[in-house]
Amino acid sequence: MFKNYFKIALRNLWKNRTFTALNVVGLTVAFGVALLLGMFAVFQLSFDRFHDHGDTIYKVYSEDSGPYGIEANTSKSEPFAATFRDEVTGVDKITRYSGSGVLLTYQDKQLGMGTAYVDPDFFDMFSFPIVKGDTKNPITSESSVAMTEQAAKRIFGDENPIGQTVTILRDEEEVPFNVTAIVEDFPDTSSIGFDIVLNFKSQNEHAYARTVGRWDMENHEVYMQLSEGLKPEQFEKSTADFTQLHYKNEIDNAKRDGFEPNADGLYRQIKVLPLADVRFANFNQGVVSVNRTMPYLVLGISFLILFIACVNFINMSIAKSSQRLREIGMRKTLGANKKQLFFQFWGESILVFLMSIGLGILLAVVLLPYFQTLFRTQASLATLLNPSLLILLIFSVLLITLIAGGYPALLMSRLGTLQSLKGKLQVNGKNRLRNSLMVLQFGIAILLISGTLVLWDQVEFMRTKDLGFNKDQVIAFPLNGKLNDQKAIELLRNTLQDKPNIVSITASNNILGIGKDGNRTTSVLGFEHKGRGVDTHMLVVDADYVETLDLNIIEGRSFRKNLVSDSLSVIINEAMAKQMNEEDILASQITLDDASYNIVGVIEDFNFQELDQHIAPMTLFALPNWNLRNAYVKVTSQNLEQAYDDVKTAWNTIEPNVEFQGSFLNENIERTLRNERTMITMIGSGSILAIILSCIGLFAMSLLIVAQRRKEIGVRKIVGASVSAITVLLTKDFLKLVVIAFLMATPIAWWTMNKWLQNYPYRIDLNIWIFLAAGGIAVLIAMLTIAVKTIKAATSNPVESLRTE
Repeated sequence: MFKNYFKIALRNLWKNRTFTALNVVGLTVAFGVALLLGMFAVFQLSFDRFHDHGDTIYKVYSEDSGPYGIEANTSKSEPFAATFRDEVTGVDKITRYSGSGVLLTYQDKQLGMGTAYVDPDFFDMFSFPIVKGDTKNPITSESSVAMTEQAAKRIFGDENPIGQTVTILRDEEEVPFNVTAIVEDFPDTSSIGFDIVLNFKSQNEHAYARTVGRWDMENHEVYMQLSEGLKPEQFEKSTADFTQLHYKNEIDNAKRDGFEPNADGLYRQIKVLPLADVRFANFNQGVVSVNRTMPYLVLGISFLILFIACVNFINMSIAKSSQRLREIGMRKTLGANKKQLFFQFWGESILVFLMSIGLGILLAVVLLPYFQTLFRTQASLATLLNPSLLILLIFSVLLITLIAGGYPALLMSRLGTLQSLKGKLQVNGKNRLRNSLMVLQFGIAILLISGTLVLWDQVEFMRTKDLGFNKDQVIAFPLNGKLNDQKAIELLRNTLQDKPNIVSITASNNILGIGKDGNRTTSVLGFEHKGRGVDTHMLVVDADYVETLDLNIIEGRSFRKNLVSDSLSVIINEAMAKQMNEEDILASQITLDDASYNIVGVIEDFNFQELDQHIAPMTLFALPNWNLRNAYVKVTSQNLEQAYDDVKTAWNTIEPNVEFQGSFLNENIERTLRNERTMITMIGSGSILAIILSCIGLFAMSLLIVAQRRKEIGVRKIVGASVSAITVLLTKDFLKLVVIAFLMATPIAWWTMNKWLQNYPYRIDLNIWIFLAAGGIAVLIAMLTIAVKTIKAATSNPVESLRTE
């Protein structure tokens, strides 16, 4: 019996191959794209879940009361980790973590290496297996170095790396390190990445010495592992005594200054964030929020695309069934029952779905390399090779096949014999469901179009916003060679002094827009000013920094090269001046380490952090012995490419063995917008696909309506109806559905996008024209889609439709 169903199904599909091809193409694209999007979402959601003890590892941060409300602070001081472990019950293991880049030398090779400075507990907490060497204590010594397999391959080739000696540039000195362990290359789903790992105490000696024992200087992260079974909420409450003991002055100052406490009524509270949440955490808006919008949005888009494709299949199947009515009537006359007819039509649907799924998988495989490049992801089909995910996928496919294929089959099998033989398809009872599905289709499309337009507008606003510094004419690059920063800057100035495209050169200890995912990093320090606690970001710069970046001085002066006293001078931004609250800010001082720094200038606030953060207090220092490992070169606006080549050539002359890693600051800023641009591409692609699939469904419904009203059209033409009148008659119901979809989708889109924009302190104002444009696009495309069939029906010969009357 089933063999007969199969043969008849194949014969019917081949007989109606145009219809079959249209269905298969639509479903193939939907399944292929949904598979890629689902793969991307699952990949994102699986970050940091491979660690054996991942469910007990947390990132430590604090909620601090400040002049701008509650501020989430992930930076910690040098003594914090060890003291926290000793004084707070429940800390099983703990490690400090600081990432940077170093220059590593082995024989005649000089390589830049991404470096993680950690404590010995690191390898006991995280599942980064050691495949060679010391598996128990690889970095207990300050002269030990562990490295990944890839790094070892780059450095040593096929040599055995264990026991080899490499040198690392530190404090202008080549310091030897002994290779003690090789770490297995970490998976793509790790948010922690490095080439080599060193003991935390192996950092720059002078810079590290300044932080020892200092609770007011915070410049690294802390991860900890809780004792088994201890709840994080319970643990956070147990840290109150520790906080009161070590941050008493800060708490007292916050109370005295009238700052608002957090939700628990505390002015400083130690909090912990699960490792799996770290990648999705937003620390920029005071209270930490975990935002998995991106993967869930992508997953939602994939389901919406599948939904639209399945609705299309249902509507197209019903539309096509009008041509098979007499076949159904004949089968019923010859004894076929409803069950047999149902399985016959459902069998055809199953074959279409099976072909589409197979071709969809093939399409996903073909498109995967382009998908990975477009969305900058390492996600692969192997991501989905998880037993629970495979079961979920199989169940989803069966459910989709049952619903999308079963509904048309059930509808056609229930047609009466007489009704079928007359060739009359009456589905009026189902119009409400059909129209609702059409409204949902276009509502989804309008929602996605609106989201794409708002996202694009916001990203363009952030990209073109005046950040308070010159980002278009400044080239930034790390001074990662053997020369110390002062010597390198001096040689750069001498080499480039005759180049007409070069305006000025400076240096600092951080580059704007450089860091993980393009973020900007600074150190935070706290001190007491006239009995009040003050926190500020710290940036150590060269004397030409303000002029090179075109920072606007609103009070006082900039640093001066030959003025020795400027080593004890600082420049602050407006936010810092406001925090200090002095009538004559230039007559004020900042006291740190028993040294007083004169405030010689106030600069206009500039965005030294991401644009999803308010501008925080910032202090610029001109410390003579500080390591400024980043250069800035300001160039003329003419011939930027030549200026870039001049700087690159100069660097290669000074440091021939070190790769030039320069980029314009505007390119660095673009990196901070990667997530937003990925969202635009995802939602934009989803919008295009949704509108195309919706229009296929709309075209199918126009076929159905024209088939139903063919005789009515013939009668109207005979009694004098014009082509335009008939066209309007046939299209108005469809346009009503699109308008209803617009009216339903717009409030949802407005609320959703307004909620999303609240993540940004600098944002666009929502404009009704954005949503009208989205609706207009949907209406225009819908009209063009149905115009083809309706105009053809309106201009047809009425004799053809009334021949049997």
